[in-house]
Amino acid sequence: MSTHAKRERLLLADLLESAGPDAPTLCEGWQTRDLAAHVVVRERRADAAAGMFVKPLSARLDRVQGEFAAKPYEELVQLIRTGPPRFSPFSLKQVDEAANAVEFYVHAEDVRRAQPDWTARGLDPVFADVLWARLERTARMLARKAPVGLVLRRPDGRTAVAHRGTPVVTVTGEPGELTMFTFGRQGVADVQQEGEPEALEKLAGAKQLGF
Repeated sequence: MSTHAKRERLLLADLLESAGPDAPTLCEGWQTRDLAAHVVVRERRADAAAGMFVKPLSARLDRVQGEFAAKPYEELVQLIRTGPPRFSPFSLKQVDEAANAVEFYVHAEDVRRAQPDWTARGLDPVFADVLWARLERTARMLARKAPVGLVLRRPDGRTAVAHRGTPVVTVTGEPGELTMFTFGRQGVADVQQEGEPEALEKLAGAKQLGF
């Protein structure tokens, strides 16, 4: 049975293939080639991927990612599509779903929404609930540097506190849009923000909410 991570993986590969190696993405400084290299290194080179979280290892990550970016683009896309090797923890369905369902959703949107003619993508309710459940668990980490109190709210009224503090901004949107917002893609997230003008201004000026 296909998982959400598997479906998002295949969508990301298709989008990267269609866009070509030199298309823009929402990841600052990255074209599609760079994004593809990032995904492959994250899954296949744990020794280098640690540089995403450990600063002293970041130079190694940059070097290895640059080496992968220099490979034929079609090869990178195919590596994403076929998935990690059997010895990788990501090859386990449960690990893949936990680690990649949101990751691949965000990166697929990074490719889609960087194009001038992108249109909103409807998500099935089950996947929307998966994204929401993940937000409920991780919102505080993702928004730990928010300059104001931050509450995420679905249109049906369900809420999650992303950052405690005052003044408070309440951000309302579908789970996919709230995911993009909390992952630093505020400029393209279809959400409504409510709060005092000063709070809204502070939040708008924040370059990042988390890392």
